[in-house]
Amino acid sequence: MFENETQTRCAICGTGVLLGAIFLFAHFPVILLVVPVAVLFLGLVADPEETHAVWYGMLSTIGIFDLSALTDAERSYYAEKRHYFWFGEVAMASVLADMFAIPAGIFLAGRAEMTLAFIGATVLFLPLFVFLPKLIQRAMKADVDAAIKTFGKNEQVKKVFWTMFVAMAGLMLARVLDPATAQQVVGVIMGMGG
Repeated sequence: MFENETQTRCAICGTGVLLGAIFLFAHFPVILLVVPVAVLFLGLVADPEETHAVWYGMLSTIGIFDLSALTDAERSYYAEKRHYFWFGEVAMASVLADMFAIPAGIFLAGRAEMTLAFIGATVLFLPLFVFLPKLIQRAMKADVDAAIKTFGKNEQVKKVFWTMFVAMAGLMLARVLDPATAQQVVGVIMGMGG
């Protein structure tokens, strides 16, 4: 477990501050400041053990988490923190899918209307969000069954997938019925104003 709680909290908070500074200086949309604020909040509020469970979930997603390295006491303790483990899995799956979906959206934005580019990036994001971590875990020969046995099946992936799917379907419907409104929604999401 963690040796120094203060050092862990400072590292997490420092990551949030650094990420926020990068987002500000790179002139990213203001909506993206939610990410560093969330990281900073986690550094202040979350127990280091909970943060460790999130980290294990992230490592599990990319297939490099070895559950056998934990003692029985740690395994049972982290099994109680399964929601944090699941959050780490969902966050890392989202990052992996975004590594492909965002550049595709940028590419499409130069060739099509912004609404279509956004829809295209979302259509690419959804299958990558679900299947890319599974492909990586299979390639790394990760023991996924042991993680499922300890932490349970992650139901959050389904919730995120269906939320994104419904949002995209709503945006496509708005694009068909009222293209101006759809353009405004995409503009607000991307931080370009209304």
